[in-house]
Amino acid sequence: MVDEAPVTGQIETSDPINYGNDELAVNMERITKSFGTVCANRDVNLQLRQGEILALLGENGSGKTSLVNMLSGIYFPDHGDIYVHGKKVTIKSPKDAFDLGIGMIHQHFKLVDVLSAAENIILGQPGGISVSRKALNAQVSQLAQLYGFELDPAKKVYDMSVSEKQTVEIIKVLFRGADILILDEPTAVLTPHETDKLFTVLKNMKADGKSIIIITHKLQEVLSVSDRVEVLRKGEFIAVVDTSETTKDQLTEMMVGRPVSLRIDRPKTERGEERLQVVGLTCLNADGIKALDDVSFSAYGGEILGVAGIAGSGQKELCETIAGLYPAIGGAVLFGGEYEGTPVKESILGLKPDEISKKGISMAFVPEDRLGMGLVAAMDITDNMMLRSYKDNNGLFVDRKKPRELADRMIDELEIHATGPSAIVGRLSGGNVQKVLLGREIAQNPSVLIVAYPVRGLDINSSYKIYDLLNWQKQQGVAVIFIGEDLDVLMEISDRLMVLCGGKVSGIVDPREVTKEDVGLMMVQVARDEESQQ
Repeated sequence: MVDEAPVTGQIETSDPINYGNDELAVNMERITKSFGTVCANRDVNLQLRQGEILALLGENGSGKTSLVNMLSGIYFPDHGDIYVHGKKVTIKSPKDAFDLGIGMIHQHFKLVDVLSAAENIILGQPGGISVSRKALNAQVSQLAQLYGFELDPAKKVYDMSVSEKQTVEIIKVLFRGADILILDEPTAVLTPHETDKLFTVLKNMKADGKSIIIITHKLQEVLSVSDRVEVLRKGEFIAVVDTSETTKDQLTEMMVGRPVSLRIDRPKTERGEERLQVVGLTCLNADGIKALDDVSFSAYGGEILGVAGIAGSGQKELCETIAGLYPAIGGAVLFGGEYEGTPVKESILGLKPDEISKKGISMAFVPEDRLGMGLVAAMDITDNMMLRSYKDNNGLFVDRKKPRELADRMIDELEIHATGPSAIVGRLSGGNVQKVLLGREIAQNPSVLIVAYPVRGLDINSSYKIYDLLNWQKQQGVAVIFIGEDLDVLMEISDRLMVLCGGKVSGIVDPREVTKEDVGLMMVQVARDEESQQ
C-alpha cells in the first residue's frame, strides 16, 4: 500500500442524538424459521428502540442466534416481517443488512491476522486501489476516541489481545455506518476489567443514538448494561421487561419455565493427599513460542482447583500435556498415591494416555472439544462408553453388555435426554453430550479429574448439573482440576484458583479471600510486566 489517495467516507462527530424512547430502530413481527423438522423460531416479536441496549436472553436452543441471524442477513425467515426505522425491508444477505445500517459482531472474530487494525477496518470498502495510511489511521483513531475505545490503528492483528480484536470488529461495523449493532456473547473471553471497559463503550454508543442488541448468558451483565431484556424459550417469545424492574431469579424462571436456584455450592471437605504435582512444566506451541513457561502447582484430593486466564494463556496445553496428548520440552508431572501404605510418586510426563492407564494410574480427562477429542458423534452412547474399555477384551468379540448397562445407568442418574443407549451422540443437545462424556470419565473412578470448559455453550439447567457432578467427585476424594472461562463460576466453585497469564502462573489464591477484580488483574499482570521491561 502506498500513501496516495485519501480514504473515502467521513466520520460523524456530532452531539449525541436524543431519540424518543418509543421510536423503533428495529421491529420484527411474527418471525418464524424452521430447519427441517426443527422450528428454531415460532412467531417471535422483537422491538429495538433507538438509543437503547436490548439484552436477548434464553437457554441454548431457544432461538436467540437464529433470530439475530435473520436480522443480519445470514438466514432468511420463512414467515414474518422486519421493519428498520419504520420501513418494511427485505434482508437477504449481510450486504443488505449493512446497507440498512445493521452490523453484527460475532463471537468468533473474522479478521486477517497479518493486516493492521486500520487495514482490517477498511477491507472490502469501496474506493481506489491505494489509500493513505496516515489518513486511514487518523480516521480510525478519531472514531475510536469518539466512543472511548483504546486502539492502535497500525497494530497488527496477530499482536493483539482478545479485547483489542473485538474492538477492531466493532469499529469495523461503525466505520461502515452501522447504527444498529448486534453483539453475540461479547464478554465470553474478556477479563472483568475488559468487560467493564466494553460496557462503558457500549453506553457511550447508546448515548450517541446507536441501538444495540447484546446476546449473553451472564445474568449479572444483563442487569448492569441493558435497558430492557427480551426472553426466548424453546423458540418462542416469552416476555420483554425493563431491566430496572427485574431480578436474576425472575429472568431465570422466564428462561427455564420454573424457579431455579442460582447458587453454586462449595461443600467443605478435608484436603486429602497430593494427587498430582506439576514442576516447571514448559512446552511450545505450533509457532515455537512457549505456550507454558515453568508452570508449577499441586492438586489435592477433596478439592477443586480452578484455572483462570484469558483465552490462549496456556490452558489447553496444560491439560493436554498432563493427559499425555501434548509434548513438553521441560519439567515434570508426578502422579501421587499410596502403595501398601507408603506414599509414592510416579512420573507420567511424556507417556501416552494408554501408557498412563497401563501403569494403573486412574486419571480422567474431559477435553473442551467434546465431539472431536472426547466422543465419536456418529456412534451411539453404548459404543462411546466402549471407547474406554474395548481394549480390555481378550477374545475376538467385545463385550457390549457392561457398556450398555453403564449407558443405561448414566441416562437415568445424569438425567440425559435420550431415547436410550442406542441414541446417536451427535444428535443429542450440547448439555446431554457433555453429560455422556463426563459420566463416562467419572465411571472410571479417577483419583484425578481434569475438565476443560465443561459448561461452554450449555444452558443453566445443564450447567448446574455439571457443577453438582464436579462437587460430588470432590466429595469422593477426587482431585478436580477445572479449567473455565466464567470467572464468576470459578470464584464460587473453586477451593483454590490458579491464574495463568501468557503461559505463566501469575498466582494461586483462595477465591474467598480475593475479589474478582484482583483475579482479573492477575490474568493480565504477567503480560504487563513483560511489556514494561521491553
